[in-house]
Amino acid sequence: MNETDKKSQKEALKALRVQRKASIERARNAVKEQNKRVKAIVAALKDGAKTVPEIAAATGFSTPETLLYVATLKKYGRVGEGPKDGDYFKYELLESKAGA
Repeated sequence: MNETDKKSQKEALKALRVQRKASIERARNAVKEQNKRVKAIVAALKDGAKTVPEIAAATGFSTPETLLYVATLKKYGRVGEGPKDGDYFKYELLESKAGA
């Protein structure tokens, strides 16, 4: 690849970044918000196992939203399903991933 090709590729990438700046910023903000919510749920579970409604109350998130995050954290091994408490399972942090 010659010097002219490298310059034209750099310019094309720069133009693409400018063109997509708004969508890149939206994605960045969405990831930040998601990370804050995951941290809040993990912090709520550090005190011990809780049901989804208890986690929702502790974090201030809606119950359906909390269920979605807890299911995702369970899928990726960050939380585990504990014993049932009435109609709901209690979820707890898994030690191997709690510090991750």
